[in-house]
Amino acid sequence: MLTAKQLTDIKELQYVCEKGEPFELKLNWDMLQSREENEGNDFFHYEDGKLVGFLGLYGFGNKVEACGMVAPDYRRKGIFTKLYRKAENVLKERGTSHILLNAPSNSESGKGFLQSIPCSYAFSEHQMKWEETELSYKEDVVLRLSSPDDFETEVQLDVQCFNFEEEDAREYNERIKRENTDQFYIIEANGISSGKMRISHLNGEAWIYGFAIFPEYQGKGIGRKALTNVILNEDKNGFSIFLEVEAKNAHALKLYESCGFKAYHAQDYYKKE
Repeated sequence: MLTAKQLTDIKELQYVCEKGEPFELKLNWDMLQSREENEGNDFFHYEDGKLVGFLGLYGFGNKVEACGMVAPDYRRKGIFTKLYRKAENVLKERGTSHILLNAPSNSESGKGFLQSIPCSYAFSEHQMKWEETELSYKEDVVLRLSSPDDFETEVQLDVQCFNFEEEDAREYNERIKRENTDQFYIIEANGISSGKMRISHLNGEAWIYGFAIFPEYQGKGIGRKALTNVILNEDKNGFSIFLEVEAKNAHALKLYESCGFKAYHAQDYYKKE
């Protein structure tokens, strides 16, 4: 588990790196704040007692994402390369084969580093925020908190909707249930478990993750109704509402936009060769 000082140092470094820049770094704060002990996923570089470089690894089933930063005054000194090499060695020891490197779409320093290592563009992801839109509750779709009996349903949703290997999906779901204090929901339509989503609350913001509907129930309006009900509940409770979606997922992007979400930042992902 990261210490309170480490978390504060990361937050302060993020502020310094984003100040005056038209982007936000994706540091997965919900995961940083719930790290298990001795995971070996976080790499720090201090100078004169001040954190000036950081890189974090984030596991999502059968893939690992890497994202980091270096304070502006300490760039071009090889700091991030050193952090990356340490992380790379850890991933080699673990036998990790699917590695994605993440950088804001308009980060010149991030793109400069990516050009120095063997990797290729994979996809882009939009971060979206909900803007007040007239919506109404849909009573024929229900969201209920998941229970241990729903574990197999959640695993199969990750397999069928997010292309997880089944073993990876089980490990991933066990870990996020163990580490996170998020709210895990099952989406029901006509009494049938049709999908799921996870909601994380942090600093007055509600983030929607893992939103999935079984393929056989897609195209029936279930996802739209579930999303509508979540938006109205979170808005009523005073939260700003956010989510992320791959740019190439045109169907999901259109759904979110039609419910009032607007893209405000983008992240580019590169696959390590």
